[in-house]
Amino acid sequence: MININNKTKGKINLSLVKKVANKFLENYKLLNKEVSIAFVSETRTKELNKRYRGIDKVTDVLSFSGEDNFFGEIVINYAQIKKQAKKFNNSSEEELVFILVHGLLHLLGYEDETETEQREMKKLGEKFIKSIE
Repeated sequence: MININNKTKGKINLSLVKKVANKFLENYKLLNKEVSIAFVSETRTKELNKRYRGIDKVTDVLSFSGEDNFFGEIVINYAQIKKQAKKFNNSSEEELVFILVHGLLHLLGYEDETETEQREMKKLGEKFIKSIE
């Protein structure tokens, strides 16, 4: 089950978000798991990033692992997604899908603290996205 909460004024393609998250859970054989996805403001992601990671800056996505049947929560800063889309020459939807998958990979236990880990996560994310296009 996918729960989506949009706390922003942004027009987000929530059906795309749900479709990608469902495909991810299906691909990783986690269909019995529940995921919560929240879209929040830049201010809120900065607060959460500082509180939970000790980093006092805005971020695009935060992932919080759950337990039992709750796979976890992904918090996405849609304003940041739109900025990054321009920076990386992507559409907002392409960037959103990439960041959503990135957050879901974090829930699986992948980290991106080192360059090697970043490359591995990017490669896994891109491979998964290609598989659902």
